[in-house]
Amino acid sequence: MNDGFQSFGFGMPWEEAYGFSQALRSGSTLYISGQLSHDMDAGFVGEGDFELQVRTTFANIDRVLAAHGARKDRIVETTVYVKDLREHFDDIARLHREYFGDHRPTSTLLGVVDLALPPQLVEIAAVAVLE
Repeated sequence: MNDGFQSFGFGMPWEEAYGFSQALRSGSTLYISGQLSHDMDAGFVGEGDFELQVRTTFANIDRVLAAHGARKDRIVETTVYVKDLREHFDDIARLHREYFGDHRPTSTLLGVVDLALPPQLVEIAAVAVLE
């Protein structure tokens, strides 16, 4: 029984291996799991390139939103995890601001020691309200 939850996945191998959904909808709220820089063939994108990783991560968030008929202006919260935050702070601030434009969701930015994949420098989770 799923209690009215609707899960969404890209069909990536780690979804089954780790046992999670890319997103879970409950009513009008869409909870988006931490996204990272990968293509739709499960290949990592942008090793050593922080900006490319962030842009690809936001593109994956856009894919999740599009699958639910939504856009980024429906996001109400982001949680951003950055490896080597001191080194990448100005870039993540610029790229987050650029992605959202005049829309200002709440956001928490955390510096982390490591992320799931060795070349991964950023992961971004989000919450969106769809209706």
